[in-house]
Amino acid sequence: MLVSNNSCVPPKYFILNGIPGLERVHIWISVPFCTMYIISLLGNLGLVYLIHHEESLHHPMYFFLAMLSLVDLFTCTTTLPNALCIFWFNLKEINFSACLVQMFFVHGFTGVESGVLMLMALDRYVAICYPLRYATILTNSIIAKAGLVTFLRGALLMIPFPFLVKRLPFCQSNIISHTYCDHMSVVKLSRSSIKVNVIYGLMVALLIGVFDICCISVSYTMILRAVVSLSSADARQKAFSTCTAHISAIIVTYVPAFFTFFTHRFGGHTIPSSLHIIVANLYLLLPPTLNPIVYGVKTKQIRDNVIKLFQGEKGASTRDN
Repeated sequence: MLVSNNSCVPPKYFILNGIPGLERVHIWISVPFCTMYIISLLGNLGLVYLIHHEESLHHPMYFFLAMLSLVDLFTCTTTLPNALCIFWFNLKEINFSACLVQMFFVHGFTGVESGVLMLMALDRYVAICYPLRYATILTNSIIAKAGLVTFLRGALLMIPFPFLVKRLPFCQSNIISHTYCDHMSVVKLSRSSIKVNVIYGLMVALLIGVFDICCISVSYTMILRAVVSLSSADARQKAFSTCTAHISAIIVTYVPAFFTFFTHRFGGHTIPSSLHIIVANLYLLLPPTLNPIVYGVKTKQIRDNVIKLFQGEKGASTRDN
C-alpha cells in the first residue's frame, strides 16, 4: 500500500492464504485438524478437572501437568479456529492489529509451554534424586512462583515482536502463505531489511528454547545417573516409568518446533511451503492432542482416577434408575 510520498503505511488487513498448493483439499485437511482440536479440548479440560477434583492428584507433578494442559488449550485455540474458518468458509482476511495480537499469543504460549516442560523435568529430577525432600522442596508456593516466572518470561520476551513488525513497511503484498500469523511469515512480506527481527528471534530462541533444553538435558543426565546406581531392577524400572510420559511430551513438542524454526530461517526453497505449513500447524496441535492421552495411558494414578470417576458416575446413574 503506497502513499503519495512513496513511503509505506501498514496494511489494514492481511490475507491468510491457508496451505498454498492444497487449496482444493482444504476441506479434507480440516477433518483431522478439527478432530485433533476436539480431542485436545476434551482431553486437556478433562485432565485439568481431574487434577482439581481428585485430592490424590494434588502433588507437584500433577500441578505442573495442569499448567501444561492449560497452556496447550490456549496455544491451539489461538490458531485452530482461525484455520478452520479458512478451510471451511474461505474467511482469509485478518485485521493488521489482530494479526499482531495472534502472533504475540502464539509465540508467547509456545514459549510458556517450553518453560513448563523444563519445570516438569526439574520436578522429575527432585522426585528421583531427592525423594525424601520432594515435598519440602517443591511446596505449593514454589510451584506457583515457578509457574508465574515461566509465564512472565514467555510474555515479556514476546512483547517486542509486534512492535518490530509494526515498524516494517509492507508495500507490495499483504498475502501470508500460512494459516496463522507467524512472525517470520509476516516479516518476509516486507521488502526492507528484517535483520533486527531475525536477530531478536534467534536471541529469544536461545533464551527460551536452548536454555530449556539444556536444563532438561542436565536434569535427565542426573536422573539417569541416579537410576543406574539403584541396586533393584524393579526400582530402576519404576523410576524410568515416571519419566516416560514427560519424555514423550518433550519429543512431540520439540521435534516439530525445531523443524519449523530451522526451515523458516535456513530451509529456503528446498522444503515445500505446504509441508512447512502443515508441520507448523502440527507443532501447535500435536502436543495438546497427544499429551492428555500419553499421560492418561502412562500414568497409573491418572488412569486409576479416570476409571474411578467413570465408575462413580455409572453407579450414580444406576441408583437414579
